[in-house]
Amino acid sequence: MINRNQKGFTLIELMIVIAIIGILAAIAIPNFISYRNKAFCSRAESDASAVQAAIASYFSEPNNTAVSTATLQASADRPALNPSNNFTIAASVPANSAYKITVNDGSLRCPRSNTAHIYVTYFGTSAQPGWRP
Repeated sequence: MINRNQKGFTLIELMIVIAIIGILAAIAIPNFISYRNKAFCSRAESDASAVQAAIASYFSEPNNTAVSTATLQASADRPALNPSNNFTIAASVPANSAYKITVNDGSLRCPRSNTAHIYVTYFGTSAQPGWRP
């Protein structure tokens, strides 16, 4: 005799639920990985902005007229970057009128060639110096 009072899910119902969860996961996981990789690019760009602020702080001292990667790292104005990222500063010609800040994403997960660049240009006169991105 079959008991008609049994409760529960049939095998087909469970398979349909598992298939739906699988489809949703197949859509969501690549998007999550893409968003995570873009976050590494944003972190490199944020670190480049931190280096830009450190350069501005470095030039606030009257004796500092030029900056390089080594001098900025040795100064009290050294930027606090993510431990996996590193930066370089390159001066342009004419000397010290503009700087190119490059931050390398040490995790290598940024899909945009693993670097972020900011150009900082000198403007103003010796009486009123200033820097702008």
